[in-house]
Amino acid sequence: MELSLTTRQQQVLRATVDHYVATAEPVGSKALAREYSLSISPATIRNVMGVLEQAGLLFQPHTSAGRVPSDFGYRHYVDELMMPSATFVQQIEQALHQKLRTESWILEVLLRDAAQILATLSGCVALITLPQATTSTVRHLHLVQVAPHRVMLILVTDAYETQSVVMELPRTDWDTTEPDNIEQELKILSNFLNHHFVGSSLQDLVALDQYELDREFQKYTDFLKILLSDLMQRCETLSPNNILVGGLAEVLRQPEFSELQQAQTLIHLLEDGQDLLRPLIDEIATDLNQKTTLTSQHQKVNIRIGTENSLESIRAYTLISSTYQKGHTPVGSVGILGPTRMAYEKIIALVTVTADYLSTCLTQTA
Repeated sequence: MELSLTTRQQQVLRATVDHYVATAEPVGSKALAREYSLSISPATIRNVMGVLEQAGLLFQPHTSAGRVPSDFGYRHYVDELMMPSATFVQQIEQALHQKLRTESWILEVLLRDAAQILATLSGCVALITLPQATTSTVRHLHLVQVAPHRVMLILVTDAYETQSVVMELPRTDWDTTEPDNIEQELKILSNFLNHHFVGSSLQDLVALDQYELDREFQKYTDFLKILLSDLMQRCETLSPNNILVGGLAEVLRQPEFSELQQAQTLIHLLEDGQDLLRPLIDEIATDLNQKTTLTSQHQKVNIRIGTENSLESIRAYTLISSTYQKGHTPVGSVGILGPTRMAYEKIIALVTVTADYLSTCLTQTA
């Protein structure tokens, strides 16, 4: 719904949102007149607040209380009145550079650390989705002997995730082979696998052609096929809805979760409802009720406020998310879930800067 507010109405709405976000208490005209430089009397402020209430931007939780923003009020604030801070964006970038351990190149460690930083800085629940296995490609394969008759195949994907599978060596083929020769043969087999599969999809792992093996290694074809098939099955059984969660303890301190039922609903969603939550984090908004905002960095951020959420269990919350990419390909999403009473400028900056930072890390290491 299009809405045109006067400058005075915008000032009062912005002040009301800022006050309520900071205090979690309904605000009245006297408080706004005392705490904000609006240059108008409490009576005038009260009249303006009445107009804003009639427009659906504010409401009174109780007849004797002050007013609080509605979901529609927050939406108008986000779309029209926010004033992002370049200084805060720089602070987030600095925190990410200082605290994220990118030198390890283990993606899950990087994402888990990012989720914890987001949770700490936002006071809300941080949600970062892991790349789905079906979209990954092979970066490196390595065979290593872990026991006299046991070999481990280690897979590293393009997203720097690692998976491994262990298998018994076929005794008829390896019993008479010297330990040093086994190590050498495993190295040659590793080189063969990397030559044929690096850059291929995980599904290609099972397409081993015995005629491509050198003649002296054809006796290992069945062994390699089983090993690669077991590895592929392990990758396929990984949960496609895996979400790294940080900050549950922080958000439960918010006054919105003072009631046990609210806290239990959120905990249940994060523990058992990730299959419902992930599509909302990853989804690109396409309609007016799931609006996509373009930040100053031209990165899309999806903002769903309260009743804009299609999932009933989070209609008391706001979900803000953005994708992180490898090159130009989206591989996962960064999200923050918290009360609708949140510092939107801060949270949107946290999400977009973190998504951009992760994209840079993945793209530079491609």
